[in-house]
Amino acid sequence: MCNLIWKDIVLQKKGSLILLPALFGYIVYNPSYIWIGFVFSVVIILDVFAKDEDSAVNKLLNSLPYTRREVVSSKYIGAIIFTLLVVFAMFIGGLLFHREVPAWKETMLMVSLSMIAISFILPFLYKFKTQYIFRAFLFLFVVYMIVINTFIKNLNDILREFVQTILTLQDPSVFLMMILSIIVLYSFSWLLSIRIYRNKVF
Repeated sequence: MCNLIWKDIVLQKKGSLILLPALFGYIVYNPSYIWIGFVFSVVIILDVFAKDEDSAVNKLLNSLPYTRREVVSSKYIGAIIFTLLVVFAMFIGGLLFHREVPAWKETMLMVSLSMIAISFILPFLYKFKTQYIFRAFLFLFVVYMIVINTFIKNLNDILREFVQTILTLQDPSVFLMMILSIIVLYSFSWLLSIRIYRNKVF
């Protein structure tokens, strides 16, 4: 399975060389680490998945000495690795351009949001295809724009206040419960994806 993870890292090397300057560019002009890290983590993971989406690639993977469980598990472990690589890049960018590193609460919230998003996205991708997730994102964006322009015009302010509230919390038990909940969600998503992929016909 380590070879599968390494394959994804090698294949993503070229894409990362393109995304890294963009990530540093955002950090220079807008050091909003939570949003930047979340977006780049999800985009990289989606790109990694899209490279293996072709049915011929899946047939090849299933002809190799790997179980379908291992193929799915490599994607979930790889998602964690790529998210941590984005965190590392954010630390480097923060030090280079602002002489600071993201606060641990910002980093934890960014990783948490990325893991929550991936927990929902990967089973969807194993059931359908990448093109449908982009359509789903477009639909959600349209709904979001309708909501903030018609129903809840201060939704952005509400979300910012909610994030600030989380960042100002001092009770460690809240963060512990958050981490445990995300671990449970991620594990459930992992098992669901294995079940979906195991029953898939190529």
